[in-house]
Amino acid sequence: MKFHRPIILFLSSLLMIAPTFSQQKILESALLQAETNGFSGVILAAKDGKILMEKAIGKRSFEENVSLTTGDIFELASLSKEFTAMVIMICKEKKLLDIDDPVEKYLDVPYKGITIRHLLTHTSGLPDYQAVMDVHWDKSKVAGNPEILEYLRKYATPKLFEPGEEYRYSNTGYVLLGSIAEKATGKDFVVLSREWIFKPLKMTSTDIRSLEEKAVVNNFAVGHLKDSLGNYVNANKFHESDYTVWLGNRKGPGRVSSNVGDLLKWDQALYSEKLVSKETLEEAFSPYRLNDGTRSYYGFGWEVDPKSPFGKMVMHTGDNPGYKTIIVRFIEENKTIIVLNNNYHPDQIKLVEAATLSLRKW
Repeated sequence: MKFHRPIILFLSSLLMIAPTFSQQKILESALLQAETNGFSGVILAAKDGKILMEKAIGKRSFEENVSLTTGDIFELASLSKEFTAMVIMICKEKKLLDIDDPVEKYLDVPYKGITIRHLLTHTSGLPDYQAVMDVHWDKSKVAGNPEILEYLRKYATPKLFEPGEEYRYSNTGYVLLGSIAEKATGKDFVVLSREWIFKPLKMTSTDIRSLEEKAVVNNFAVGHLKDSLGNYVNANKFHESDYTVWLGNRKGPGRVSSNVGDLLKWDQALYSEKLVSKETLEEAFSPYRLNDGTRSYYGFGWEVDPKSPFGKMVMHTGDNPGYKTIIVRFIEENKTIIVLNNNYHPDQIKLVEAATLSLRKW
């Protein structure tokens, strides 16, 4: 679930200093090396919506020895925030809310002076809801947004800073966004996501699934971590994964699951006005300016680099037990990289780097 600003800066610097020859061989070599190193996942690179390279490596389930395919479905973790931000932007265009509305207009929270814009851009100063729940919640029960909001009110951990003063990645902010969308529309956030995004874009493999729903999806890629013997096993067997169960009903910061094909549909839809206007998209892809005027590198659900060597780059990473996910979009040249990993492997970023270099030639 964490944001890693150095990744977006590193990709930009890589393109500036890398040689312009043998990019294709760099990617082929990286794929072979990743496979040798035990990487498990799917990588897709595209230009103008056309797939240039799509490959599955590793296992859907190591314990059952089932190989991955390119159509397999992965937990997206924080890539889900792109969809949460889009739901809010659609609410805005339907005139159900304003981006600069105060949060207390919609929710009873003990934190004043925070706007929806602050939530979208991770500049709210809100404390970490997971830390609050970890200390106080009865983990034999499953919590969702109402319970999270109740515990934030009950224990009222102080703000980390005043709204707009700094950027600090906040899953709490995106929980609140999910609840604001429900309050503004009178509909469940899962229903909104399906009706406003997944179904119109024909993202047939994409949904916000419960643990029970994921269990019956035949091509759901299991998240894996290494046990004490160095074997990959289901990440749900580890204590550090428990929060995915006892916070299993949260909506907004995560829980979308999808595959690379559907994410390419999503990527391409963002070049059109199928969901929202170009003006709203431009705002989403613009970095927030802090109170002191400095730029933050985050818009509405997207990390932003306005001046990469390919022009404006927007991206996001996801990080859940057993999963690493990333989408990189060079939006001025319509070039896309998607990597979904289900064994929390360090070679994921090497594949992104190699694919980024290859896009210089493609």
